[in-house]
Amino acid sequence: MRILLSNDDGYFAPGLAALAEALTGLGEIVVVAPEQNRSGASNSLTLDRPLFLKQAANGFHFVNGTPTDCVHLAVTGMLDNLPDIIVSGINLGANMGDDTIYSGTVAAATEGFLLGIPSIAISLTSFEGNNFDSAGLVARELVERFIRNPINEPVLLNVNVPDRPHAELRGMEVTRLGRRHKAEPVVKMISPRNETVYWVGAAGAAADSGAGTDFNAVDRGFVSITPLQIDLTHTAQLNAVCHWMK
Repeated sequence: MRILLSNDDGYFAPGLAALAEALTGLGEIVVVAPEQNRSGASNSLTLDRPLFLKQAANGFHFVNGTPTDCVHLAVTGMLDNLPDIIVSGINLGANMGDDTIYSGTVAAATEGFLLGIPSIAISLTSFEGNNFDSAGLVARELVERFIRNPINEPVLLNVNVPDRPHAELRGMEVTRLGRRHKAEPVVKMISPRNETVYWVGAAGAAADSGAGTDFNAVDRGFVSITPLQIDLTHTAQLNAVCHWMK
């Protein structure tokens, strides 16, 4: 079993170290992560400059690019053999609902999925980061399940783990993505150089957090597991647009 790990918080992030430790013993583990925090990078590839692959003292590899760059480089250029599974995380903060569009954590897993490799994105649903070990144990449980009973098609799972001790997790639920309200407005400030600068505002509150959603599961103390797809076609509007084009 060959396991490729990545993230969007950077190769130095405690969540990545916790993930690597949690999966130790399940197979050959290779880590390729961004050189710096690239949260919110989504599925961007670096095309305007070359990428460099370096290795840190702890054995982790890092790339001067995005999470998608890391997985793409590892799978198509670095590794002699394809990984059996890719795990991205453990992210500091939730990636639920609309977050998945922007998330670098989900993007790293998505790149693996697009390359035909089963992939998991795993996030701890708070910014306190008190229980990375809980998310690590969940990741191990899922990888062990995959080893015992592989899913015989490319799969992309988005996993969110409540930030609480593992013994206090109520179980796992397969969910759909919820929805958020629109984000908070940008924050306008004056820099020390008397320039107007803007910080992107916080994500909005949950708008759709009903039964069956990732928000609902996490609020109730369950790990949410959401299978994702990448087909952006709005099939329900195909006939409407065809009629509009006549």
